[in-house]
Amino acid sequence: MANHRFVPSVTQLRVLLAVAERLHFRSAAEDLGMSQPSLSQALATLEDGLGVHLVERSTRTVLVTPAGHQLLPYARTAVTAMDAVADIAAGSGGPLSGDLRIGVIPTAAPYLLPGLLPALAESFPDLRPRIVEDQTARLVDQLRSGAIDVAIMAVPTEMSGVIGIPLYTEPFALLVPARHALAGRDDLSLEALVDLPLLMLDEGHCLRDQTVDLCRRVSAPILGRGGSRTASLTTAVRCVAGGLGVTIVPESAVGPESRDPAIGVARFLAPEPGRTMGLVLRTATAGDDAYAEFGRVITDVAIALFGATPA
Repeated sequence: MANHRFVPSVTQLRVLLAVAERLHFRSAAEDLGMSQPSLSQALATLEDGLGVHLVERSTRTVLVTPAGHQLLPYARTAVTAMDAVADIAAGSGGPLSGDLRIGVIPTAAPYLLPGLLPALAESFPDLRPRIVEDQTARLVDQLRSGAIDVAIMAVPTEMSGVIGIPLYTEPFALLVPARHALAGRDDLSLEALVDLPLLMLDEGHCLRDQTVDLCRRVSAPILGRGGSRTASLTTAVRCVAGGLGVTIVPESAVGPESRDPAIGVARFLAPEPGRTMGLVLRTATAGDDAYAEFGRVITDVAIALFGATPA
């Protein structure tokens, strides 16, 4: 047991948060950009200094101990506060110079990034974007642990320690086989979903959750008659082209994914269902004016690329 007052370093707390999120030492080390031995040493030093075991590890599993779980919210708060101190100390360069780790959900990244990355290079020439594509819950965990700096995802997100700033809204459309009876229609009601074999994304995608909500509003079968589900929107669209069903996509995906002549598009009556995309930040950094400008660039790109509406 420690016999003196031990004060953990921010790096040690980041290591604990990353290991707790990943439950895998190599993945946690990669997230933090450090070697696995350095990560293991930092965690061991933290445990020795505090006099408690925070993580149980064996050849196959990594588990956070009850003491570790008790410490996690305080570690998140401390890391967030120190990040805010660093941002303020950076002055005018602030968070929009140097490396910026940007998380993006998979149903937005392929459609937003082709326009966003050149726009960021023009607006913030000293910025070096680092892109992390992942599902919503994992991006929030990485944001809270400090593994990423900001995230672009659907909002609102009701998770502690982060805040979402709405940027733009985009409607949903229905992709169908090109010869489907609904192809080319622009007057769909949600009730049309009841009789369709709706292809769904896997658990963890916010677009799946939004699609499920639409189905529940009209008592449509959640998995549709086909019962198929996919890990990516692009795979779902390929299944549509092969006649396996239909799928709901955001407007940003309509152009890129409907270039295939085997794909048809159907649109909903106003008010169309859709989603609001936002910039999600740690609560302590959400008021930074630089991030507000960063968000405006994202909104401008979305308007130019696919006619999004400012939130």
